[in-house]
Amino acid sequence: MPVKKDKNGQRYVEAEAEVPGSPEEVWRAIATGKGISSWFVPTTIDEREGGAAVSSYGPGMDAVAKITKWNPPRSFVAEAEEEGLGKVATEFVVEARGGGMCVVRVVHRWFASTNDWDAQFEGAAYGWAASFFRILRLYLAHFAGQECSAFQLAAIGQAPGPETWRTIKSALRIDHGNGRVTSAPGAPELVGRAQSLEVSDPDLLAARETVPIIVAALEGMEGENPELLVRLERPAPGFAHVFIVPMGGPTMVWIRFYLYGDQGAAAVADAEREWSAWLAERFPQEVSA
Repeated sequence: MPVKKDKNGQRYVEAEAEVPGSPEEVWRAIATGKGISSWFVPTTIDEREGGAAVSSYGPGMDAVAKITKWNPPRSFVAEAEEEGLGKVATEFVVEARGGGMCVVRVVHRWFASTNDWDAQFEGAAYGWAASFFRILRLYLAHFAGQECSAFQLAAIGQAPGPETWRTIKSALRIDHGNGRVTSAPGAPELVGRAQSLEVSDPDLLAARETVPIIVAALEGMEGENPELLVRLERPAPGFAHVFIVPMGGPTMVWIRFYLYGDQGAAAVADAEREWSAWLAERFPQEVSA
């Protein structure tokens, strides 16, 4: 995960994970809009060389890229222009492994004469490896190919990270013995089980000590990771992903729900309305995505 240089002088970071599924199944999960929106953020992909890939991280935060290489079901590359940096290429790779498993790898490459952007890309690689690839793995294991009804909500808390995280957790009752998660009184319905977010990879552990955005997120948390991933039973089968990102003063709050199948389609509108209202009451500057 640390920044490296290739023989052409490009800087790059990469992250990978082993996931269940055939190359074709994994490809559909990472290289189609329907697939990637089922475990990441709302995304559209024009599935061809020269097509556009657009991922929405929130209001006014669309990432637009052009597909420059398209090699299903093995790999694709999408290039985007980053202000102040220039062109950044992101490559997704699927490699078959034995036992019905595949490795998914994401690589970000860019040209720069300084290390000014290194921390940003190291933070992105950490997010892939420590968070989103976990959701991808669970999605492929339990819900691959099912219709996903998803929503994401964002808010800006004015308090520091630890206080903001306590506010978020006030909505939940977590049994740390068995991981059971239920709603606290006054919070919208949520029942499920917390998924492990344990980090053991040496590179990821090192990033926690050196990458500014990760250090800031963990500062003052007394060893607690300000992120929660719940495999849901209610309001419908699926996942809830909650995390915060300190911004040197205010704290960004993200809540994402991925609900699957007919139950998810029936439950999504009420769940989005109720969680949006809960978030707006505690963080008045809420921004809905």
